[in-house]
Amino acid sequence: MRTPIEPAAGQSDGGHDLRHHGDAEVRDAGAELTDLAVNVRSGTPPAWLKARIAASLDTLAAYPDGRAARRAVAARHGVAEEGVLLTAGAAEAFVLLARALRTVRGVVVHPQFTEPEAALRDAGHPVERVLLSAADGFRLDPAAVPESADLVVIGNPTNPTSVLHPARTLTALARPGRTLVLDEAFIDAVPGERESLAPHLAGLPGRVVVLRSLTKTWGLAGLRVGYVLSDPETVAMLARHQPLWPVSAPALTAAQACCEPAALAEADAAARQVAVDRGHLLARLGEFGPAGLHTPGRPQAPFVLVRHPEAVTLREGLRARGFAVRRGDTFPGLGPSWLRLAVRDRECTDRLVTALAKVLEGH
Repeated sequence: MRTPIEPAAGQSDGGHDLRHHGDAEVRDAGAELTDLAVNVRSGTPPAWLKARIAASLDTLAAYPDGRAARRAVAARHGVAEEGVLLTAGAAEAFVLLARALRTVRGVVVHPQFTEPEAALRDAGHPVERVLLSAADGFRLDPAAVPESADLVVIGNPTNPTSVLHPARTLTALARPGRTLVLDEAFIDAVPGERESLAPHLAGLPGRVVVLRSLTKTWGLAGLRVGYVLSDPETVAMLARHQPLWPVSAPALTAAQACCEPAALAEADAAARQVAVDRGHLLARLGEFGPAGLHTPGRPQAPFVLVRHPEAVTLREGLRARGFAVRRGDTFPGLGPSWLRLAVRDRECTDRLVTALAKVLEGH
């Protein structure tokens, strides 16, 4: 099956709300909802991390000093400090890339997190879309990306498809004259962080940029902290587009703490539990049979993408029964028949399936 490419004509977003994110499903809800729309791990941040962040408040009179956090991130990944840029979440990194890069033919592989494309468009870059298909599990064939693309953006594992692309597939996209951007915001929710390109940066041709976030595993969406891994020249280029002191002292404390060996062990244990809980969710969804909720491919992230012809009705019905789920029609390459569900524990999944059964029965 040939992978379609959407041209950049007119810089249209194709009718997709690129600025819609999962938090919109639970804001101003008017009632307490079980949140399956946002992919932040439940029960976070852990008490020890909250205590570390709270202790940092005594330093707020001083300007933030990111050197210790930068050293910690560099040590965690075995890279030079000059190859690390701390950011106010991965979202800031997308904006920095859009401001700093000069592109002729930028390509974003969809369906995926929409913020990179939105940032590129806001900066005036032409954007083409390579649209992956549910028919083959949203897997990427590197040949689908135009050879002349000088910028390629892809998530791994990809939000919202939950696809974990093999590292060999992604390295095939790297070449001289091209910037390859890997959004690895969810890779720490994959046991062993397998298929990450972070360990392979030094040996790849062209410019390769890996983006990481501490939001998902550690529950720090409100703190805004993430980082860029790349070559020193690229990091310096992006840093020139940052304001002074872009990352707060509490966020720097969190970044340093989450790179410590005990924290890494906790994150890996959490990733393994997510895999177990995801298996339970998929098994329970499978009880609805082939005419029920279809989940393409082999989900590997802390969320699953499901399709149902009456997904809009399901979403509204679940909301009425206390569950918020993420609509899929704002992602290029998807439509109103798609929903994204965050992976939660068995008890929560069982309650969700009970509510789903009632919605489907009523429909």
